[in-house]
Amino acid sequence: MTPGPAAQSDLELLDAWRAGDQRAGNELFNRHFDSICRFFANKAPAEVDDLIQRTFLACIEGRDRYRGDASFRGYLFGVARNVLRRYYRDKRYHDARFDPLIASVHDFGPGPSLLIADKREQELLLQALRRLPMDHQITLELYYWENMSGSELATVLEIPEGTVRGRIRRAKQLLETALAELAESPSQLESTVANLEGWARSLREKALVKPDPA
Repeated sequence: MTPGPAAQSDLELLDAWRAGDQRAGNELFNRHFDSICRFFANKAPAEVDDLIQRTFLACIEGRDRYRGDASFRGYLFGVARNVLRRYYRDKRYHDARFDPLIASVHDFGPGPSLLIADKREQELLLQALRRLPMDHQITLELYYWENMSGSELATVLEIPEGTVRGRIRRAKQLLETALAELAESPSQLESTVANLEGWARSLREKALVKPDPA
């Protein structure tokens, strides 16, 4: 049996898109749509559709700035992070004091997550993540849900790769503090923390609503 053609890499699709191949652009969009939807689902649930569109529009407008020196996925999530930051900065009326290492999405009352929790531990974890400073929430969600490497996280967060491990460690500390404040009982806290990675990864495919791409 003759094997089919090998799937094109993100960079190959991007190059074809730059050359005017709309099919390649659509393939790139579809390849990463679920992940970008998941990125916004627990941070700005009421605006997921709009923020996804803004992210891919910014990717289109800035595609010539991406030179392939980092993974396309890291570049795309970096665009998504900047879109999210602009969105919340605008909610603060361009407040120059907005700091994603201090402000959390919970501070802005974003409404129910678009992720469905089957277990109380999952619901507790979603609530705790939303109480972390935004960049720490992003760090853990990309680490658990997208299995991002240190170099990819460094690209997204715009920090040196050597700083990523410390950022993950600090985010986990803040998460455990938030879980302790939210847990309804010591046993619930122990159940959540004891299998933190398992509960986090079990939420990966639980996007309730997936907006239709334009």
